Amino acid sequence: MTLKNFARFAPFVLMLLLAGCGGGGAEEARAYCPQPFTVQDAGRLTHFREGAGRDPRDVEWAAQLGQVRATCTLRKSQMEVNLILRIAVAAGPSVSAAPTRVPYFVRVIGSQGTVVQGQDFIADFKLSSGTPRSGSQEELSLSLPYSKLADLNGYRIAVGLKPTMAELDYNRRGGQ
Repeated sequence: MTLKNFARFAPFVLMLLLAGCGGGGAEEARAYCPQPFTVQDAGRLTHFREGAGRDPRDVEWAAQLGQVRATCTLRKSQMEVNLILRIAVAAGPSVSAAPTRVPYFVRVIGSQGTVVQGQDFIADFKLSSGTPRSGSQEELSLSLPYSKLADLNGYRIAVGLKPTMAELDYNRRGGQ
């Protein structure tokens, strides 16, 4: 190849080399972006005031996990995931003056079905009889490593509210 021919193809060769160094494009990021799912029985949570009562008058607050979505960006050997969760909460008849603290979790499940990343969080609200409803948008960033793009197919993101065992039993009974 002559120097003249090399100069003509050099920009194309450079583009190919640079494409191999960084992450993928926006379309690849969308294609491999793991879409989050809400864990069964963890989409809503009814919290009761302290004590033995478990009828509707004893409800301090009820929370519902709303829309959960993810957007992704590919970087060299990792995918950056921006996770957005919406949580709605409503005061019950026994709402207290204390802050309403709604626990939730995020777990990244790998291709083997095991949790490879996970963390618990708290969304704080200030409910009262004068402000009986509130909502929040929780935004989290995750980094998922990969050596080849196909590795990203194995990731799943599980989210949910985090009930106690008594609250989980209540949810499973249908809130009855």
